[in-house]
Amino acid sequence: MTRLRVWAPRAGAVDVVIGHERHRLAPRIYGYHDGDVPLTEGTRYGLSLDGGEPLPDPRSRWQPDGVHGRSAHLDAHASDAESWRGKDLRTSVLYELHVGTFSPEGTFDGVAAKLDHLVALGVDAIELMPVAEFPGERGWGYDGVDLYAAHHAYGGPQGLRRLVRAAHARGLAVVLDVVYNHLGPDGNYLDRFGPYFTDRHHTPWGRAMNYDGADSGPVREHVIDNALMWLRDVGVDGVRLDAVHAIVDLSATHVIEELTRRVDELASALGRRLWVIAESDLNDPRVVRARDEWGWGCDAQWSDDLHHALHAVLTGERAGYYGDFGRMADLAKALRDAYVYDGRPSDFRRRFHGRPAGGLSGHRFLAYAQDHDQVGNRARGERLGHIVGHDRLRIAAAVVLLSPYVPMLFMGEEWAASTPFLYFTDHGDDALGRAVSDGRRREFERFGWPAHELVDPQSPAAFERSRLDWSEPAREPHAAMLEWHRALIALRRSVPELRDGRRDLVDLAFDEEKRWLRMRRGPVTLAFSLDHEVDVPLAEDAGEVALSCGGAARSGARLHLSAGGVAVLRR
Repeated sequence: MTRLRVWAPRAGAVDVVIGHERHRLAPRIYGYHDGDVPLTEGTRYGLSLDGGEPLPDPRSRWQPDGVHGRSAHLDAHASDAESWRGKDLRTSVLYELHVGTFSPEGTFDGVAAKLDHLVALGVDAIELMPVAEFPGERGWGYDGVDLYAAHHAYGGPQGLRRLVRAAHARGLAVVLDVVYNHLGPDGNYLDRFGPYFTDRHHTPWGRAMNYDGADSGPVREHVIDNALMWLRDVGVDGVRLDAVHAIVDLSATHVIEELTRRVDELASALGRRLWVIAESDLNDPRVVRARDEWGWGCDAQWSDDLHHALHAVLTGERAGYYGDFGRMADLAKALRDAYVYDGRPSDFRRRFHGRPAGGLSGHRFLAYAQDHDQVGNRARGERLGHIVGHDRLRIAAAVVLLSPYVPMLFMGEEWAASTPFLYFTDHGDDALGRAVSDGRRREFERFGWPAHELVDPQSPAAFERSRLDWSEPAREPHAAMLEWHRALIALRRSVPELRDGRRDLVDLAFDEEKRWLRMRRGPVTLAFSLDHEVDVPLAEDAGEVALSCGGAARSGARLHLSAGGVAVLRR
């Protein structure tokens, strides 16, 4: 027998349906129902509310038939991470990937088969885009509805466990992207059980999660227990919280603050490092400030300002939020101050935005030139190399990997993958599928991209075209780009000053008109020129050129760079 507990305050009676048999759960205080039920590994069951059709368990850990199918019982399994002590986020290099398109198999086992490539590259952790059960066979995962169940098409919970074991065996940490700001509409049955959502707050995706209203306690526990489950029971090393700026919580203790406290307690109990990384466009240091300093206590946050500043400089694009960026001064400020918008007026937002990062370490920020959003939310899914070419792609890699922040690469970036990364969905509801496609078209028109360039997200072609081509790393020009990334990561690993997170020690110089920038961190100097053949002034002890591309030569206190040239010097 298995003890099953369900929060369903909107139901007078809750039955567990196994085949044609019904097992009534006993009502308890605060809307809970529980009881012993004959469930064994793999048993299919549903929850019937007041005699209605069986629904998936809100805490189902296994949905073999997708979001509309019955749940399958998963016996409790201890994590395989007892001997694993985790990684230090501060000195790590992360690698974001999408399970379905990373390998030919499109599964957790397919990712495991490619881990040796990542070890050779030099990364320390893989960050998986959301794997919680979402509708259909293919998708990004940000419209997930069964937060506790690893997606059936990827290999389900057993496949995820195998991947975590394989990663740890190779010294790689695993981070899961989790979505607690909203749930997708397709297969979302939570509202039938209780007040998981509220009309008091709204998000870009509809009603907000009920984190601060009446009966919000079990809702908060639903997401906090979910994070703890992945970390404790599956053995992952961290969670990346999607769009925390869209989580509306006016409680005295924000749900993210409560989550980080509980994760820190779990880390102490397990004796291993656990990470909480946030995505936030608030430019608010409270997200990563310690809880005893009135912060939320996240270990790090994604740094969109650095991405936007770098992207705008390299591409010249000014549509949408890129209109707030484009100067070399913006890139220099992002490299030194983390937030470009730290209380200054934003033309895009038409208001003042952000506040200074203060004395926060660079370890509190993730740096990246590409990610799933910034590639996939383009009409044609173009990677940075498709827009600017390989010379500037090398510049981007050098800026990210030699920055004072924690670097992150996006899958295939290391070899300048020729495949796009498009937005794709697999909604069985035709009306919802059309609504998604129409919404994307309107969004792209705001960026000035012609509607005919949009690849229909519902089309299987959008998914298939996004698969990486693993024949590319072995042939040029991809092999040379891969070696460039390996060399930069090796340099970062070998020079302690490149991993110290000391923003205050970043020495920067640039020329807005001639479009060059120089950054020095300890014994390493990075310099690049975008548009002109230039002589960049150097310190006498800048050292000799260790890595270069596009033409670079030192002559005394000058470094001669050709247009598009980049050089790394080391003394």
